[in-house]
This record gives sequence, structure tokens and C-alpha cells, in this order.
Amino acid sequence: MNRIAIIGCPGGGKSTLARRLHEKTGLPLYHLDNLWWKPDRTHITREAFDAALADILKKPAWIVDGNYSRTVEPRIAACDTVLFLDYDERTCMDGIVSRVGRERPDIPWTESTLDPELVALVKGFQTEQRPAILSLLDQYRDREIHIFRNRESADAWLETI
Repeated sequence: MNRIAIIGCPGGGKSTLARRLHEKTGLPLYHLDNLWWKPDRTHITREAFDAALADILKKPAWIVDGNYSRTVEPRIAACDTVLFLDYDERTCMDGIVSRVGRERPDIPWTESTLDPELVALVKGFQTEQRPAILSLLDQYRDREIHIFRNRESADAWLETI
């Protein structure tokens, strides 16, 4: 377990799990939101993002967390372990609501309101992104794959590390 991809719906707690796993393992941690976004809420180019992500994925050890659906397959292809937070919509919606107004190390600003685009991503995740993720996980069965259906199961797994 040297290259870990943490994937799932926005608001599911990918970054929180990534931080806790980093604390336990000491593996380098990369949040995709910090790669993509600038503090002024603009973002780098897709090409710059892809190059930065490719550089990270070449490293011998890492934890990478984030959604960014078009980058899920390259991350799974490069990792040895996948943690899929397969949580229900309510859990994820509660997650995005609870972080409004809270400073977070995984994004370079503090959200002051609930972002309608983020709400739409959460509402559409089960039908628009989840099936593609499950298909990819089926294609990459040689990876160590953990699918967590709730935070308690992810927490219990983390305690075994």
C-alpha cells in the first residue's frame, strides 16, 4: 500500500480520510483541489493540471484524493490501492453543507456559501459517475480495492492500519 487513490462523491470525506491515512502512514498526500484551484477561485489550465498529476503519479509513494472524474482511470491505473467512498447522497450532501465556513487544508479558500455546482455534482453522482467508477474498479481487479458504504466502515478499516 504505497500508492493510494481515494475516490468518491464530493462531500463524502475523501480529504479527511486522506489526511488521517497520511498521519498513520507518512505517505505523501496530494489533494486534487489544491492542484486545480488557485486561492482566487480561478484554476490552472487542464494541461498544467494533467502534467502536475502525471508527475505525482510517477512517484513511488502517494495518497491522492479527489473526484475529477476524467482523472479517475489514470489514478486507478497508477495506484496499488483504491479506497472508494460509496456513500449515499444524504451523507455527501451533509458533508458539503457542513464544510461551509470552515477552513480546510484541501482547498485554497474557505467556502462562504453552498456552491450550486457542487450540489448538482452530489445530486448526480449516483447516476452519472458511480456506474463508471464501478466499471473501472471491475477492470482493475488486480488492485487492492476497498469500497466503503458508510463512514463507520472506513473508520474501522483505518483502525486496522
